[in-house]
Amino acid sequence: MLRFRTTTLLVLPLVFTPLLASAQAVESVQAQSSSASSADKATAGNKAASGQPPAPIAPPIARDAPRISRQTRLEIIRDFETQLVYARTAFPMGAKGLHLKEGVVTPNGEELQQVLALWGPSIKPGDPAHISFVRIKDDHIHFEINGGPVHRQKWYQHIQVSGAGGNVQAPQNDPQANPHGSFVDVHFGKYVPEMSAQQLRALLYPVLDFNARNKEQAYLDTVPPKVKEAIQAHHVLVGMNQEMVIHAKGKPPKKVRERDGETEYEEWIYGEPPADVDFVRLVGDEVVRVETMRVGGEKIVRTEKEVVLQQPEREAKKEPEDVRPANAPTMRRPGEDEQDVPKPADGPTHRPPAPPPDISPPGGPGFVAMIQAAR
Repeated sequence: MLRFRTTTLLVLPLVFTPLLASAQAVESVQAQSSSASSADKATAGNKAASGQPPAPIAPPIARDAPRISRQTRLEIIRDFETQLVYARTAFPMGAKGLHLKEGVVTPNGEELQQVLALWGPSIKPGDPAHISFVRIKDDHIHFEINGGPVHRQKWYQHIQVSGAGGNVQAPQNDPQANPHGSFVDVHFGKYVPEMSAQQLRALLYPVLDFNARNKEQAYLDTVPPKVKEAIQAHHVLVGMNQEMVIHAKGKPPKKVRERDGETEYEEWIYGEPPADVDFVRLVGDEVVRVETMRVGGEKIVRTEKEVVLQQPEREAKKEPEDVRPANAPTMRRPGEDEQDVPKPADGPTHRPPAPPPDISPPGGPGFVAMIQAAR
């Protein structure tokens, strides 16, 4: 009996020690997960407070991920093609699309504004976009938006029928470029890695929004927080552009074009008496003055800029007029300076003809000597 008690006392610590260790490990994991979730909630709360939409949560792609498999290629093409999304940035027309690598969009900022001013926008922020074609290449994935920059021919447009009356070919589309299409290329390192559709949507979030429910929500996610609050309150701020004014107040019922000195402006009028009337003055694409006439006769005028937006440089730099190219055409002879050219006093003067060049007789000196001897 004494031996049994002693053995039990020796075995019990060996049995309960691993159980206690595992329980402590579970508690530590739960504490870490709770702290991580609280940190994520705090981050989401900060983004919501700042007015920025939270980015979609997706596990990051491992750096040592293998090359994308054939099955994943087919799944991505089937999942993304013919999908309707909303644009988060402007897409330029033509062959100048967008390139996305490691979350950075190129061109961007002033360079993007110059491209848009040169080629025109294909899609504006908040507009619905249709992913019409997806192609996975060696180191990037190509997404064509709204048909892409070039028209694609159908299979029946390649058919040609030959007969006794000659060749008959199916009618062709206009070979010109598609003015409504654009594209975006998502670049990777050496190759396209294995990924899920959720991870690819997170990579495309800087340019395309897959979660927006309508155009208004997609557009509000692209503007600054102050402008977003003003649009939701149907309030116009000095410094907004035309797109923001339309989202805040709608299309103007009346427009008046006037001139203040040498400055041309456009007045958008919202409302009619006996209600409040707003006069929004725009110079170019910017609101410079907002005048509100209250029902009681009160007049409120705001001209100080309330929001600052990045404006593109639309005016090209003019070259000075007195600068002449080095190879400009001239009527002067080689080696003749401009001050040596005679200037007419009363009328045009004719220059004497230039002397003819010296032409030696054929045959050289020996031929001349032979002619003289013959005489």
